[in-house]
Amino acid sequence: MNERIKELWSQAGGHYNSGNQHTWPQYTIDDPEKFAELIVKDCYVALFPALRDMISRGQGYDMIKKHFGVEE
Repeated sequence: MNERIKELWSQAGGHYNSGNQHTWPQYTIDDPEKFAELIVKDCYVALFPALRDMISRGQGYDMIKKHFGVEE
């Protein structure tokens, strides 16, 4: 997992157990819905420059929220 994903994972209550020689590593999360929302919001931030024109017209943010069914 890259550092940004680890950060978002942790914010959503994610846990990692590296296991041992007899078990596989385990990834668990308390709130998978929150993790998904954080990823969507992070994508929005990353795409912001490309969506600037749409944003100025008030369309980009609403389109992304609608696509993923995110409600505030």
